[in-house]
Formats: sequence, structure tokens, C-alpha cells
Amino acid sequence: MNRLSTKRVAAVQPIVSISDLSKTYATGHQALQSVTLDIAQGEILALLGPNGAGKTTLISIICGIVNASTGSVTVDGHSITDGYRHTRAAIGLVPQELTLGAFDTVWNTVAFSRGLFGMPKDPAYLEKLLKQLSLWDKKDNILMHLSGGMKRRVLIAKALSHEPRVLFLDEPTAGVDVELRKDMWKIVEELRADGVTIILTTHYIEEAEAIADRVGVISGGRLLLVEEKNTLMAKMGEKQLIVELREAVQAVPEALAKYNLELAADGGKITYSYDVRGERTGITALLQDLSDAGMGVKDIVTRQSSLEEIFVNLVEESA
Repeated sequence: MNRLSTKRVAAVQPIVSISDLSKTYATGHQALQSVTLDIAQGEILALLGPNGAGKTTLISIICGIVNASTGSVTVDGHSITDGYRHTRAAIGLVPQELTLGAFDTVWNTVAFSRGLFGMPKDPAYLEKLLKQLSLWDKKDNILMHLSGGMKRRVLIAKALSHEPRVLFLDEPTAGVDVELRKDMWKIVEELRADGVTIILTTHYIEEAEAIADRVGVISGGRLLLVEEKNTLMAKMGEKQLIVELREAVQAVPEALAKYNLELAADGGKITYSYDVRGERTGITALLQDLSDAGMGVKDIVTRQSSLEEIFVNLVEESA
């Protein structure tokens, strides 16, 4: 694809800028509450949240499908209201639902989508796009004959047919098998390498953990936080030291009570949890005290809290 290089150069302005965005439906349901967020060009942002959190509403407003109650959004420096022609051309959207006609071919469907945005015919670009999405050998296939995974690839091809700068993926791997999910992750990385900014919503924590640069957590219409993925895990994650003992014990000695150790059912391992943000982990003192208590150490491993555990804790705290 003919796109700009995505070397991390400081941008003059974010590619997407959301300011104090709220949405209340006619029923009185407040789907979004004062959401503010900047998204840099060339990044992959994952938006995590339970059903009804507001993820799809947020995407729908940015893409011009739903009107906001208050707030503003700019895409590529243009307002989504005053400059909607520019912003809609800059955006590609892959919806959650498999919304495709049944009787047209893959090629005609993607070519038609390109024409809808007034883009000139470019068979070479469409060929490259379909090859990138492993659809080239199916270009003449009728859509109704494709598998669910292939249909989802066609949706991505449609969204990219007019060469947008920003791609929204709403639950892109919902209902697909693990192998295809990993293929999709690879596609996302290739798109980012071609200069596309990608915002995805997902229920799959491992999806965000695998491909996102930043992670945003939405619950109850509020954006709880947005952090660099690694920073988030380092800042909020709990780490565990798992000590395998040379000999199993019946109970943790009273002298070690201050460490709040968890003893495995077989008595062969103890687990010590500590905050990675703390100035001192207490590990050195623990190991010394284990030795003093006559508990020989056979092996030591550490385990970091997963993004899923962090996510669950955040949502529970906001409830």
C-alpha cells in the first residue's frame, strides 16, 4: 500500500482527538460520559470493556453513524461535523456484524466500496490489498460461499478499499477460531507498518496484550484509563514469587506470617505476592527468613499479573 512510513516521529497533532464526549440516548441511557482521548498516528489502541460499556457507541460517533450529545471529535485535523466529508474518507470501519451482500463477488464488493468514496479505479492497489488479506485466490467467489473468517477479511478489505488513514475494528475476531485470530493479528501489524492507525475493541484480553501499543479501559460509559500497555502492567500489575521447597511442609511457620504467604495444597510451594511499584520487594528478607526457618529452596520463579487480571480489577473498582 502506498502509505507514509510509521517511524515514531512526534506528530504536530494526534490523528484522532476526542474531547469531553458524551452520549445520552432518548431512553435516558447515558452510553458515554465525558470521554477525552488523543490517538497518535500509526499506533494500535485497544479499547477493552464489558458489554454495554460504550465501546461501539464511541466508535459510531467518530465514524459519523451516531450523533454525540456533547463534546467534539477531530480526525486528521478536521471536525467530524463541519469537515465530515474529509473525516469519513479518512476512516475505515470494520463492523462487528458480518454485513455483506450474498450474491456479489469479492472483487466487485471491494471495488464498489472504493468507488463509494469517489476514489479512482486502481486495480493494482486492490490486487495488493486482496493478496495481503489472503483473498486474492477468492476474488471471483460469491460472498455467500465464503466461510465466516473469509467474510471478515472481506469486511477489512472493504474498509481499506479507499485507503483510509484510520481503521476501526469493532470486535474483529469475534467468533473466529484461534488460528484465524492470530492471522488477523498479523494483518493488523502489517497495516500499521503501512501507516494505518488502528483502534480496535475486543473482549479478548490476549488480543490487546499481543498487538496493542496502548490499552484503554471503558466501563459504564467512562474511560477509566488509557496507558501504554507495558507501563500499565508495570504500574498496576502485581508480581508473584513462587518458591519451590526442597521438602513439603504442613504449614507456614509463624515467623513468616508477616509475608502473607500462600501455601500450595501439597505443601511443596509457597507464593509471595508483592507490588512492583514498591521501593523494596522484601524478597531478600523473605529468602533469608526461609533459610532461618529451615526451609530449603529448590527453585524460584516469578509471575506477572496478566492484563486480564488488571482489567477485571479496574472494572470491579468502578462498579
